[in-house]
This record gives sequence, structure tokens and C-alpha cells, in this order.
Amino acid sequence: MITLFSYPSLFGVADNNGYGLKVFAFLRLVGLPFAYEHLFDASSAPRGQLPFIVDDGETIGDSETIIAYLIRKYSLTIDAALGARERDLSLLVTRLLDDLYWVMSFSRWKDERYWPAFRAALLREHPSLTEEGLAKAREFNFQRYHFQGIGRYAPEAAYQRGLADLGVLADLIPEGAFIHGAKPTSVDAAVYGFIANIHFYDIETPLKQFVAERPNLVRHCLTLHKTVMRAPVGEARR
Repeated sequence: MITLFSYPSLFGVADNNGYGLKVFAFLRLVGLPFAYEHLFDASSAPRGQLPFIVDDGETIGDSETIIAYLIRKYSLTIDAALGARERDLSLLVTRLLDDLYWVMSFSRWKDERYWPAFRAALLREHPSLTEEGLAKAREFNFQRYHFQGIGRYAPEAAYQRGLADLGVLADLIPEGAFIHGAKPTSVDAAVYGFIANIHFYDIETPLKQFVAERPNLVRHCLTLHKTVMRAPVGEARR
């Protein structure tokens, strides 16, 4: 049995981090059974980051490495029909989502306009958390933002980066389809991981407002959300 370790849910989304939700969605799309465990403390994770999986005693971290491992080990065909150009596009989208991650995180932990509502939601949905613990997590994130660079931006300048990323995604996703056609591939799981954490986020950030105005982003998100949330965790979909 595969066990996925990732951050807890928030606002009805299985994982409030885009990378963990990406792996969750991938596992559901390919129908692999798995157990699911939530962690707040990532210090024991590979590279100190979530998500990671444990499979037959082997621990694998990093969402892209996890997906590549699962495709290889279980001979999954979700991306088998993709050509070289499509695989290149998938990689470019994945790297774009890496940029979007920092702006999403900034909107939660750094922006003083939205931090109080985010803190209140975490405390409400996860009573084991404490004000002190969240303050330490926030201080840690401030350090990350500074060294990554997004923490040196004024809020509106930071959001311009994220809105540009979302604009590209909105242009890439066809109306009524997925990135590479009629069926979702692994890159669609990645996009869902991030867009769901914006669309279902119950705080009106500029990112959420942008997504709400792009019907194809909302449709893509809702279609995949219905699919990946249909079966109970641990039950394979055939």
C-alpha cells in the first residue's frame, strides 16, 4: 500500500498545498489505492518538504519525483500518448506552477490583508494548531520568501507575477477539454493542485478573483475536483 504524507485539508480541498494536492489528484486519476496521512511538521520529510510517499518501505519526496516513480513502477499509461512537444509543454507548465506557488503562499502568510483570515481558518479547521505555532511558521515563511525573492516585492508587484502565470494557464486550457485534449494527463493533476487551492480558497485574494473570471479555469478545476473526490481514499477507481 502506498502512503501519501502531505499537509492537511482546508476549505474542503484535500490538501491546502498545491504540491500535495497534485500528488493526491494524480493517484486518484490513475486509480492507485493509497493511504493518506496529514502532517503539519515537515522536518522529518525528505529535504524537509511535503509531500512524500512511502511505498514498499521506500520513501520518495518531491511531487515530480513521486509521479515519475509511480509511472515507472506501476507501468501507468496516463502520459503514454504524449509526444515530445506535449511533454515539453507539460514541463513548462510545471515550472510555471513553481512560480505561482510562491505568490499563493505570499498571499496566505505574508500579506497583512489576508493573513488574519487565513490564520483564523487554520485554527478553526485544525484545533490542534496554536497561535504560537502559526507565528513560528509565519516567521519561517518570511525567511523563505526573502531568500527566494518574492518577500522583497510589494504585494501588488507580487500579485502581478501570479496573475501573469494564471493568464498563461487560462490561455493554454482549451474550452471543454484538458491541456492535451479530451483526457486528463499528469500535468492536469498539477494544474488542479494549484487552481483548486485558489478557487476553493474562501478568502478574496487577487488570485481568487482572477480565477473566478476565467470560466475555463473554473471548469477544469471543478471537473477534476469531481473526479478525484468521487472515491474514498484508499479505494482504487477502475
